[in-house]
Amino acid sequence: MQTTELKVEGMTCSNCALSVSNYLKKEGLQNVQVNPITGAVSFTSAAELPITKINAGIQKLGYQVIDETAADAPKKKSFLANNKQRFLFTLPFTLVLMLHMLPMGPYTHWLMNPWIQIGLCLPVFITGMYFFGRSAVKSLLHGMPNMNVLIAVGALASFVYSLVGAVLQLGEQYLFFETTASIITLVFFGNYLEEASIQSTQKAVRSLTKSQKVMANMIAFDDEHKEQVFPLENIYLKTGDLVLIKNGEQVPADCKILWGDCTVNEAIITGESLPLPKTKKDFLIGGSVIEDGLVKAQVTAAGKDTVLSGIVKMVEQAQAEKPPMQKLADKISAVFVPTVLVLSAITFLLNYFAFNISSGDSLMRAIAVLVISCPCAMGLATPAAIAVGLGRAAKLGILFKNASALESFKKIQQVVFDKTGTLTTGKFTITNFTSTINEAEFKKIVFSLEKFSNHPIAKTIVLEWKMNQPMTWKNIEEVKGIGIRATDAEGNNYEVGSFKLLKNNNDQTTQHNIYVLKNGTEIGWIDVQDEIRPEAKEVIAYLHKKNITTILLSGDLQNKCDVIAATLGIDEVYAEQTPAQKMEKIAALNNAVPTAMVGDGINDAPALAKATLGISLSDASHIAMQSSDVILMNSGIKNLPLALGLGKHTYLTIKQNLFWAFIYNIVALPIAAFGLLTPTLAALAMGISDIVLAVNSVRLFVKKVD
Repeated sequence: MQTTELKVEGMTCSNCALSVSNYLKKEGLQNVQVNPITGAVSFTSAAELPITKINAGIQKLGYQVIDETAADAPKKKSFLANNKQRFLFTLPFTLVLMLHMLPMGPYTHWLMNPWIQIGLCLPVFITGMYFFGRSAVKSLLHGMPNMNVLIAVGALASFVYSLVGAVLQLGEQYLFFETTASIITLVFFGNYLEEASIQSTQKAVRSLTKSQKVMANMIAFDDEHKEQVFPLENIYLKTGDLVLIKNGEQVPADCKILWGDCTVNEAIITGESLPLPKTKKDFLIGGSVIEDGLVKAQVTAAGKDTVLSGIVKMVEQAQAEKPPMQKLADKISAVFVPTVLVLSAITFLLNYFAFNISSGDSLMRAIAVLVISCPCAMGLATPAAIAVGLGRAAKLGILFKNASALESFKKIQQVVFDKTGTLTTGKFTITNFTSTINEAEFKKIVFSLEKFSNHPIAKTIVLEWKMNQPMTWKNIEEVKGIGIRATDAEGNNYEVGSFKLLKNNNDQTTQHNIYVLKNGTEIGWIDVQDEIRPEAKEVIAYLHKKNITTILLSGDLQNKCDVIAATLGIDEVYAEQTPAQKMEKIAALNNAVPTAMVGDGINDAPALAKATLGISLSDASHIAMQSSDVILMNSGIKNLPLALGLGKHTYLTIKQNLFWAFIYNIVALPIAAFGLLTPTLAALAMGISDIVLAVNSVRLFVKKVD
């Protein structure tokens, strides 16, 4: 299977996205995701995919597939290519046409001529039908009527009714050309404002994307092997290229420093502006800024392979996902347009036949029902809020890998923490060790074993006891939650790990961190010390304030876990747990109440996957990050309260948006049906409803959430 990504223009709401999604699924494509806000479309398919056929099919629905790989030369857009241009074009005709409704006496008598009204209305009508009419017909042909059907039917009905009245000279009471023009003009205006409001929900992601496009100082060598530096757009950089990065410049791609020292601001990734010192062999993240220093570096990842690109991609994919709340809105949106068409017809029939209302007034009420209905509000309620929530989170160094994680935060009642590397820094120091063999030989054995482990303690030992000639092994394996086992060429078995390696362990023999065995016999032990993260106590206190239970779940010794728990005020402790036991414990806790798990190691991966919400740290193992739903990018748990707050407030905003969308339609439809709103006011109300929703979502950017 291969993944294909497209950029589609012309989608205005989830009803449009639903049309594209259903078409792609009918073509046999899988994992279809369509984001109506960004226009991003992705799906998986077999290797042989007729992409030209897919593109043509999407265009037949009334949308435009954009080729982002095309040359940079901008294509000339056609006249009246966007809603702003259409609104500005139709506005003068509509304003003049509506003058005859004002009490201006003899100055407007010429506007009473039906043929002048037709002449003023026709440019507006043609523009509206070219846009709304074409879209409506295409959506009907594909069995997925969109909102433009309602606008097109309303405008067409009032125009045809007025045209018949003008041709047959039936009098002023049959002329509603200003209604046709005002509906089309105001809907163009509403669509323009809606687009501007919705696009503002993407400002955080756009700022991240903008940071990907910068100039680089590329280093090359001439025929005489002299170093030459020349400017180059970073989009042309490749892995292995050499670059010079100066004070105040943005890092053009992920790099490894070869020469020089600097301090780097990684706020673009972590959300923290505190400068970090970097030197030779350290890595620089593309998009970060050199605040002081000068370095020469080698590109390790460029373009779509950089960390920043991965973050932007992850956010966009999460925005395209549909959490459970959106699925109800989608079901209603799918049948909304046909339902409104039926209600409009019933409105006309009841008013005309049952209540003896004139045909003109009955028609205006029916048209008002069509125009005031707004499936867009229901469709955009969730995507707009999620776009802001995920965008703000990414800007602050919190990555939600899926939109459902935002919803999951609302029900979390307990948080489980791993100890090493999560509540503690994972930066150990060796405090003591003892061996029954030669010290140099002991260190050599331990180093040769531990260099194959990713555990933080193992990394500390490897760093402190580093040597150039380690032992070689015939075979070696890592046993999760226990340690490393290996066999040398002479058949000797070596083990290094926790007290679980010991056959007869008791309180006296389990007080050390690391034990070393040769052929089943203990030959030494090592003690290390870890420091508690400075923010840990504050985070635990915050969770308690929110009535969330805190639990420590660790593979470490009971006495060490008890000390950590007592220091931080953690409610419950489960120590000396294997990875399998951790997973079982999380499953049991989850069955009781929704549970979040915070961890960073390989041992935590199964538990992270099992939890209602898995949360990993940016310096966690790769498998732990893959298993989690949320990644805290600031190398600590400081942003956990912020993530919790953003999740809950995003969910609250979604509920507010959906409430507004539903209550608006429930109240607006009867008001229009009883003639309390003209079609012109109905068109204005429809546009305002979407703007209210977008503005409420944008509030998440500045709302206090923690």
